[in-house]
Amino acid sequence: MTKGEMESVEVFTSEGKGRGLKAQKEFLPGDVIFAEPAYAAVVFDSLTHVVCHTCFKRQERLHRCGQCKFAHYCDRTCQRAAWLNHKNECSAIKKHGKAPTENIRLAARIMWKIEREGSGLSEGCLVSIDDLQNHVDNFGEEEKKELHADVQSFLEFWPSQSQQFGMQYISHVFGVISCNGFTLSDQRGLQAVGVGIFPNLCQVNHDCWPNCTVIFNNGKIELRALSKISPGDELSVSYVDFLNVSEERRKQLKKQYYFDCACEHCKKQIKDDLMLAVKQGESKPSAETVKEVVQFSKDTLEKINKARIEGLYHEVVKMCRECLKKQEPVLGDTNIYLLRILSIASEVLSYLQMFEEAADYAKKMVDGYMKIYHPNNAQLGMAVMRAGVTHWHAGLIEAGHGLICKAYAILLITHGPSHPITKDLEVMRVQTEMELRMFQQNEFMYYKMREAALKNQKIQVMPEPSNETSPGLFHKKE
Repeated sequence: MTKGEMESVEVFTSEGKGRGLKAQKEFLPGDVIFAEPAYAAVVFDSLTHVVCHTCFKRQERLHRCGQCKFAHYCDRTCQRAAWLNHKNECSAIKKHGKAPTENIRLAARIMWKIEREGSGLSEGCLVSIDDLQNHVDNFGEEEKKELHADVQSFLEFWPSQSQQFGMQYISHVFGVISCNGFTLSDQRGLQAVGVGIFPNLCQVNHDCWPNCTVIFNNGKIELRALSKISPGDELSVSYVDFLNVSEERRKQLKKQYYFDCACEHCKKQIKDDLMLAVKQGESKPSAETVKEVVQFSKDTLEKINKARIEGLYHEVVKMCRECLKKQEPVLGDTNIYLLRILSIASEVLSYLQMFEEAADYAKKMVDGYMKIYHPNNAQLGMAVMRAGVTHWHAGLIEAGHGLICKAYAILLITHGPSHPITKDLEVMRVQTEMELRMFQQNEFMYYKMREAALKNQKIQVMPEPSNETSPGLFHKKE
């Protein structure tokens, strides 16, 4: 954080909530409140060969560290930038014989930084690593076993010539990682690729209907305002996806972050009625019918997850169609079980290039999302963007351009104009606007030119569907 950014926020202590951050000046939607580099960060174990260990960009060809043969970088610039943090790690990996897991690597990077700089406040940090919450006392038996195993693995990896830390302090660092590890995404914000510790971000408390969002952009996290924030207002972000009833969100927050959510939306169960909506009118279904359809939806979602893992996408489509046939006469347009099936169906059908059917489902999904999500929600923006691209591919240029414009307006606030995904969307917006003009001038010629273009150049295949939604805010070890 720069001096100006540090002066724009203030750490405070509130009864029952612990620490938090307050705004010291007014912010408008889309304003960057602060941008923070990682105190320490690592690439996930499964992606160490395809993601740069400095900037976290996915690249097809990466340069490998000639010493440890483990770390990978975009180029010499990224490798030089990484050396301060990689130097100790490099020699430790060589001596150990192999790289340890991501949790061990992250803990080691944190402690090498403490060895270099001390455990007090680092430059630009509002709080030290020592003062971050670890919640170790709240761990259950299984979590305590995992913690003990991590500590033992760390001690085996940690070099004898480095500063030695006590067991209690090592446990504290692993607790901090477990509760405060922030998910790092790739350059387009579509895939989780690593985990890092950002001390200032850790001070921002949760609210299911927050006034801020967090985006990983150009190697830093940005805390961005979603609505107007006045001086003295507490800053908040959502640790979980809002698309769940209040009871389920509270359970998830209690399990992962050890607190009882007391936000307005949970206390008053705001929007729960929309998320559990059923068809109204003369043909309103019975409570028993609703219960049966909801249970069928849950069972289908489990089967779909297994089929997606195995890449059985035509089977996924078949299950979605069967489930939607049962859901549509019973569940309301904003029911979360209907929306989940619509989301999966539209994504998988787009991948299979069955764009017209995918577009129909995507439109229904977006209509439901618009009634539930905060109007400046990042996940809403990404869903609208996906729906717009699907309509565009289906040749539905008017609807496609309209959705892409809506998505662009949301992402300008949640991601900002410099984020790669926003830049991609701006290119799409300009392209669809040009095509829309052509369509409005001569519909027949537009379709003839489109048909000719598709013959000469195959339509770009959509990304392979993933079980993972947009990267969540905090990374919790499973």
